[in-house]
Amino acid sequence: VGYAKNQAVEQSSGVYLCFQDIDDVMSPDRVSKQYQAARSEQNSIIGSKFHREPEGSTERFTKWANTLSQDQLYSQIYTSHGPTLIMPTWFCHRSVYNKAGGFSEGGKGVPEDLIFFLRHLELGGGLCRVDADLLMYRYHPGATTFSIHEDTIWEIRMEYIQKQVLDKWESFTIWNAGKQGKKFYRNLSTTNQRKVAAFCDVDPKKIKCGAYIYHESKEKIKPTVPIVHFQSAKPPFIICMKLDLTGGEFEKNLASLNLKEGVDFFHFN
Repeated sequence: VGYAKNQAVEQSSGVYLCFQDIDDVMSPDRVSKQYQAARSEQNSIIGSKFHREPEGSTERFTKWANTLSQDQLYSQIYTSHGPTLIMPTWFCHRSVYNKAGGFSEGGKGVPEDLIFFLRHLELGGGLCRVDADLLMYRYHPGATTFSIHEDTIWEIRMEYIQKQVLDKWESFTIWNAGKQGKKFYRNLSTTNQRKVAAFCDVDPKKIKCGAYIYHESKEKIKPTVPIVHFQSAKPPFIICMKLDLTGGEFEKNLASLNLKEGVDFFHFN
């Protein structure tokens, strides 16, 4: 897929690039609206809102992508959803593509859009969304997206969140003392594992345990990380909770702490 995209760009001559999957349908005014945005945002990827066909497909993902604020386009780049601007809505100046060095040509199973997206940000690129529904994004189970192994995406996300966030922090708390939080901890570098001040949760059983002992550690003295109630935990947080799955309870708990996203916490799952 990456090779095909690179070839298409190389054989084109336009100053601006507009991406779209072959089975999707753009609105008649998509190009004009994104072109207007790109003229003043020449170092940015321009995206848009979208709707899915069949209606109701990937409902949580669609809601997430279409309701992100401008700030969240940057702060929620580490979640399992992937790029905060979906690839079939991308529009950009050719210099954006050239600066990022094109798409990875690693072949099937390589998330070339995520790799390009994160490299673009690492190089100081911007993100902008036209807040209009400009694309019918077709869903089908055989889509290339589903050929990418979850572990591949996890490893890329872990690499970037450590490089861009955790390596710069002195300490932090992992929100979720369950399976996902512990997986996140185990996949950290040893240096960043030592920065984890605590796990936090709301589950009385997990809190009653008092601590998580990392028995698989290669260190002689096995790391022991306290488990505390979220109200007793100290920011910043890496949040390993799925959004929109607890009837609003998690979101309410997070909001009660009056924290700033992208500064005091980042979502990972």
